[in-house]
Amino acid sequence: MTDKETYFIKIYDERNPEVFGIGECALFRGLSAEDGADYESVLAGICADISTYGDTALIPHGWSSIRFGIESALADLRRGGKRILWPGRWTDGLCGIPINGLVWMGSHDLMMKRLCGKIETGYRCIKLKIGGISFDEELDLIKHIRRHFSPEELELRLDANGAFAIDAALEYLRRLSPYGIHSIEQPIRAGHVDDMARICRESPIPIALDEELIGCRSTKEKEELLDAVAPAYIILKPSLCGGFSSAAEWVSLAIARKIGWWATSALESDIGLNAIAQWCASMNTVIPQGLGTGQLFTNNIVSPLCLKGDSLCYDSASPWILPQFAWR
Repeated sequence: MTDKETYFIKIYDERNPEVFGIGECALFRGLSAEDGADYESVLAGICADISTYGDTALIPHGWSSIRFGIESALADLRRGGKRILWPGRWTDGLCGIPINGLVWMGSHDLMMKRLCGKIETGYRCIKLKIGGISFDEELDLIKHIRRHFSPEELELRLDANGAFAIDAALEYLRRLSPYGIHSIEQPIRAGHVDDMARICRESPIPIALDEELIGCRSTKEKEELLDAVAPAYIILKPSLCGGFSSAAEWVSLAIARKIGWWATSALESDIGLNAIAQWCASMNTVIPQGLGTGQLFTNNIVSPLCLKGDSLCYDSASPWILPQFAWR
């Protein structure tokens, strides 16, 4: 993947067009349930009738990233169009949001280099994307980490992105279990609910659901999934799981079942990342979140978002510099 297309929506009152809210409709090609040829036409239709769809509950559940973008833009507009959607201590610059350092899949040596860089930066929670090279090489990498850092010194999360074969998953999990793994996301591909439930029951490592949540829309569907699988954690990507209103429902349902959660970004620009971070801060999260800082991009929105050690922070003295599109 070398390009990440995105769509921005600007909402304003025609009587006062200088004050506007900006939201990011962060379609994720190849992963979003809404990925299809009609995406732009649906988005254009909703924009053309935005006074109706200002009630975001009317946006069909299948259009997750559009809900995410419009909810963000409306929250921004309601607060005066200053990119402060959920004001609080974080937007005042009084605290940071601890985040995990993400090490993407690559060769053994490249992953080791990235890992060392994250640790030197000050991260105390590392998330490794695995499944891209041989399992033995990845296990060697994890052994290296534990030779130098105990679980008390460094929290280690894994994300298999469904890479394990169903009949091999438990064996891999057992081999990983001596190394103090906090959790592993989506060990097998989404859609195999019975197998995932069995793995959650028998795994020596806590299991987190991620892609399994995508496309799960109604309250009933969410309840049935959580009750059937009983994971240790759920991972919420608001742009993929129905926007902020849906993500908040996921949180409520998870808490009622004593299931943990955290949120992650999904390659959004700083417009979308800002919205997710402010939402996380408003939810009083305490464990590290999966909020990337836009460093993968060769171009991004200039914003007050900044990284201090292993915390994502908001520097209220820094400006937002929006591209020209935002002023049309």
